[in-house]
Amino acid sequence: MAIINQGILGGFSGKIGNVVGGNWKGINYMRVLTKPTNPNSEKQVKQRTKFTTALSFLQPITPFLRVGYKLYTAKQTAFNAAMSQVLTNAITGENDTTAVDYSKAQVSAGTLTPVTNGAFTYDSGEITLTWDDNSGSGTAKATDKSMFVVLNPAKSDAVYETAGAVRSAKTQVADLPAEWIGDSVQVYLAFITEDGKDVANSTYLGSVNVVTA
Repeated sequence: MAIINQGILGGFSGKIGNVVGGNWKGINYMRVLTKPTNPNSEKQVKQRTKFTTALSFLQPITPFLRVGYKLYTAKQTAFNAAMSQVLTNAITGENDTTAVDYSKAQVSAGTLTPVTNGAFTYDSGEITLTWDDNSGSGTAKATDKSMFVVLNPAKSDAVYETAGAVRSAKTQVADLPAEWIGDSVQVYLAFITEDGKDVANSTYLGSVNVVTA
């Protein structure tokens, strides 16, 4: 059963035959329900594998993505915007070799001037992030706040911050859980304006194995 919202020319919600109608963020849409002739075809399997790989990368940082991709939510969710970026730019291999190229994935996207000379060191359960204070370059301001992600793919877990040390501080510390010892982590750094209205494209800083002191 379908409900017509604004008369015969308006959008509708529900199902009529094989057509489904709805409204998302004020936009009426219709889509046709279809079934693939062979859901286990090679093409279908490849696509599902890529999607699953991207999903496993993004799910642990879902709350971070709501901030990192907030500029792209006019007609989609922040998570879907991030998913599109990863699927388009950061998936390598096929089937059993499908993987995320961490260096090409972005955990945030926007027009704010990004990190300059970002780097990190690891010691005794802590990651120390560093960067140059490029305030005054482009749209960069001393009051921009750092955003970071330390992702542990093996445990589908992450440590992250969306309002860390200011750009002029040039450093930020991330404490890692003790149970991460022996795992490899991926590190990203970005900035967000003090008022939260603009975000920088994230910068991939690399990976490190978490070891005991």
